[in-house]
Amino acid sequence: MKIVSIVGARPQFVKAAPVSRQLRTRHREILVHTGQHYDEAMSDVFFHDLGLPPPDRDLGVGSGSHATQTAEMLRRLEPVLVDEAPDVVLLYGDTNSTLAGALAAAKLSDLADRRPTLAHVEAGLRSFNPSMPEERNRIVADHLSDLLLAPTPTAMSNLEREGLAERSVLVGDVMVDAMDAALDRSAAALPTEAADHPGYVLLTLHRPSNVDDPLRLGAWLSAVGQIGPVLFPVHPRTRAVLEQAGVAVPPAVTLMEPVGYLAMVALEHGARVIATDSGGVQKEAYLAGVPCVTLRGETEWVETVDAGWNRLAPNPSDLGPALAAATTTDRDRARPALYGDGHAAQRIMEALERVTASRAAGQVAS
Repeated sequence: MKIVSIVGARPQFVKAAPVSRQLRTRHREILVHTGQHYDEAMSDVFFHDLGLPPPDRDLGVGSGSHATQTAEMLRRLEPVLVDEAPDVVLLYGDTNSTLAGALAAAKLSDLADRRPTLAHVEAGLRSFNPSMPEERNRIVADHLSDLLLAPTPTAMSNLEREGLAERSVLVGDVMVDAMDAALDRSAAALPTEAADHPGYVLLTLHRPSNVDDPLRLGAWLSAVGQIGPVLFPVHPRTRAVLEQAGVAVPPAVTLMEPVGYLAMVALEHGARVIATDSGGVQKEAYLAGVPCVTLRGETEWVETVDAGWNRLAPNPSDLGPALAAATTTDRDRARPALYGDGHAAQRIMEALERVTASRAAGQVAS
């Protein structure tokens, strides 16, 4: 089986790493990096930390508006897929790279009846917030895909409600696989700022709705700065707004450069509370047994809220009370295995093998 795996952003590198290791035990994988995250802090260090092989194809798309970036990915992906003629195109998550990969694979007229199986890892997630670009991306990817690889029963229910149950398989979450593989190595990667600020709150902010307006970004920092100390690895998008608008940073907030995956896992495990607008970090907080406050009005990971480990803070005015409540969370309370047993990558490979074999048998029969 020949698989083209398409990645482009840090969360996708995390998800792809355990799957890539599994696939390469008995199949040929072509790893394509769109270049959506392209600098060392956002890309190279993650490949190193995760043990991902260098990309076989680096499209070097870079940044741009949603339309410009997606269009350029489409333009550069199509000839790669035609040239490689894979059995499977494998997508991850909900970024513009996911959307472009889904559209490019679904419209491969040059391959005629050899169109590859299109498979989507992390299928079925829904925030039910149509204003989020990620929500649009994952819905389109799900409805175009031939195989939907769902991480949770909630995701399976979402897919069933949309008439996609027959294409869906519950495999568990590959981020459990990734974190399990990283734990033994992460302690050595803990940044020195953690030791200098015991009892820290870990903060991440990158979504346009939270950081593009300097007033809103400043309000988030002011609110979290009252809890302190706070460690804040700053996404390049967020840093640009901070610097261009001169947003005041409270003394309790320590700005850090973006960190690699191992350092992030170490910071998450050492935090008193995590405040984030990242979907992946919410889930990692749960896996680490650290209370989380999500700086949004909704979450795809509703199970973490239901389990009492995650709280929503739609606006900066909500953050103080949510953080105060999170700090009282009993860390000995139950944490059900919501996201599987750490063998999602194996189940993904097996599902791909079944579908590919079934399609091959159908072509022979016809």
